[in-house]
Amino acid sequence: MRSTSVLIAVALVGVGSAQAAPCVSHRAGSVPAAYTETVARMRTLVCERLAPRIPGMQVAVAIDGTLVWSEGFGYADAAHRRPVTRETQFRIGSVSKPLTAAAVALLYEQGKLDLDAPIQRYVPTFPVKGYPITTRQLAGHLAGIRHYQDREFFQNRHFAAVRDGLTIFQDDSLLFPPGTRFSYSSYGWNLVAAVVEGAAAEDFLPYISAHVFRPLGLTHTAPDRADSIIPGRTQFFDGESAGVYHVAPPVDNSYKWAGGGFVSTAEDLVKFGSALVAPGFLKRETLDLLFTSQRTSAGEETGYGIGWFLRADSAGHRWAFHGGSAVGGTAAFGLDRDAHVVVAVLTNLSDAPLEPVQEIESAFDAVRGRAN
Repeated sequence: MRSTSVLIAVALVGVGSAQAAPCVSHRAGSVPAAYTETVARMRTLVCERLAPRIPGMQVAVAIDGTLVWSEGFGYADAAHRRPVTRETQFRIGSVSKPLTAAAVALLYEQGKLDLDAPIQRYVPTFPVKGYPITTRQLAGHLAGIRHYQDREFFQNRHFAAVRDGLTIFQDDSLLFPPGTRFSYSSYGWNLVAAVVEGAAAEDFLPYISAHVFRPLGLTHTAPDRADSIIPGRTQFFDGESAGVYHVAPPVDNSYKWAGGGFVSTAEDLVKFGSALVAPGFLKRETLDLLFTSQRTSAGEETGYGIGWFLRADSAGHRWAFHGGSAVGGTAAFGLDRDAHVVVAVLTNLSDAPLEPVQEIESAFDAVRGRAN
């Protein structure tokens, strides 16, 4: 097993240099004339500053619901030179949270979920912690539930049900009284999934598939099942140094579907984001709920709504965004609520350096502004 990893790592050294010149890519569809120059510049950015350091990645951009750029770079399976295409599925890590937030929002709109009720209304088996915990607090990282510790991020144990995954942390003490401070917690979103099940009276995965994925046409978004063959799923890599990679260790993400367990494509994500830049799939008031910063009990804004980080750019546009970190995957996803620009970048590398993604967002935001 060890020698196989070494051989793949050596093979990938060649991939790193091959991507530098020329840049290995597969573009999907055509680019509208108004965005040709911007796509060319951003493609150069990807080829020079991202692709040489990452085995495989996807970039997709949509504006006003129209896909204006979709391109795969590098390899889904570097050892066999299998290229990334528009259908290659990547681990999206915590970008799973905005997807789950949409399921929460639908139940809220239907009156099936009270965001401010104690979670035991929906998950009666979850231990009482001495303070009431609400779904709103869980979804805003204000509940005091802990995050991963030790090697938990690398779990390779299968959990048959969402509530089984709660056993990892449910008996631990809260970090602080709920509402008093922001502390990022993917385990809080495990509990959100259990709340969705209780409110919907349906298992989490069938519910989110039937009510979010299928209605929005997210045909390549799915749980990352370790026990199943998913034909379009990429190989996953860890990096040792620039251009040298090895296959990432096996993991089973069944303990955290809602907060970090899905695979998707960049095109699916920009389709999803485009459904949230204006009322339609969700009501305007519900969108405002998702995209308004929560506050601590002392009144301090957290910069996080329900499943989304929030910021304003230099033009004053309201951006909602989320990053994702997984074993063998790094993702960046954001939408401009004012210019209706949606950008997704997915990779098959742990801790991939994605700092240039904000330049891609800014470039399309600027050209969109000129078009207006």
